[in-house]
Amino acid sequence: MSTAPAKTQTEDVELTAPDAETLASLLVGQERPPRPSALSASLTFGWRAMLKIKHVPEQLFDVTAFPIMMVLMYTYLFGGALAGSTEAYIQFLLPGILVMSVVMITMYTGVSVNTDITKGVFDRFRTLPIWRPAPMVGYLLGDVLRYVLASAVMLAVGMIIGYRPDGGVLGVLAGVALLLVFSFAFSWIWTMFGLLLRTEKSVMGVSMMVIFPLTFLSNVFVDPKTMPGWLQVFVNNSPVTHVATAVRELMAGNWPATDIAWSLGWSALFVVVFGTVTMRLYNRK
Repeated sequence: MSTAPAKTQTEDVELTAPDAETLASLLVGQERPPRPSALSASLTFGWRAMLKIKHVPEQLFDVTAFPIMMVLMYTYLFGGALAGSTEAYIQFLLPGILVMSVVMITMYTGVSVNTDITKGVFDRFRTLPIWRPAPMVGYLLGDVLRYVLASAVMLAVGMIIGYRPDGGVLGVLAGVALLLVFSFAFSWIWTMFGLLLRTEKSVMGVSMMVIFPLTFLSNVFVDPKTMPGWLQVFVNNSPVTHVATAVRELMAGNWPATDIAWSLGWSALFVVVFGTVTMRLYNRK
């Protein structure tokens, strides 16, 4: 009978010196994973913004309950006085109130940015080997979903209470697409404030001071021709007026080339100016 001692479990799994060197060389020799592209990094941060909505669904109140309230309140409050009937007024009001509501909820982009800064999340983002603007672009891409949802809710409510777009499905899609482009560009203003101001309450306060004059001093509710001359100068040159007119005409089946050009021009200006300022603040934060 053999009396050779049995090998212990430690001896079975113990690496010899050559094996350890081979393993180390294999690990060192492997190539690093490729750096994510600007698009993939931005989409990843956009998906992160959508996941935040999934875990906190209360965030959707401002794109569901708020738009419904706006459409019903202004239609039945002003319809009879301004147009003689709610059915007539909703044809003019709905595209304008759609623009107003979506533009107003863009300010929550700045609030989200400021919240992540306060929690220290952005310190981690800055250390990642990714395209520098990706976190900001991701926020805006994630919020585009909110704008689409708000648009769908308002159009559905409008159709129920009598809105009938003469431009059909294509006209409605064209109007919503233009509004999404403008809202994406307009949101860069709030990313700047989100980085510049110290608290989310400050961001909301400043945002309201900017949004309310732009949205209410426009042609969302009434034709500017009924306003005093000095006020018409401001209203007729407001970016919200240009977008509201373009969306209204597209949904009516027309092609307002001038207002579309103005809307796209304003969008480009917002991205160039406020996008540049935002990234400078982000790099220095």
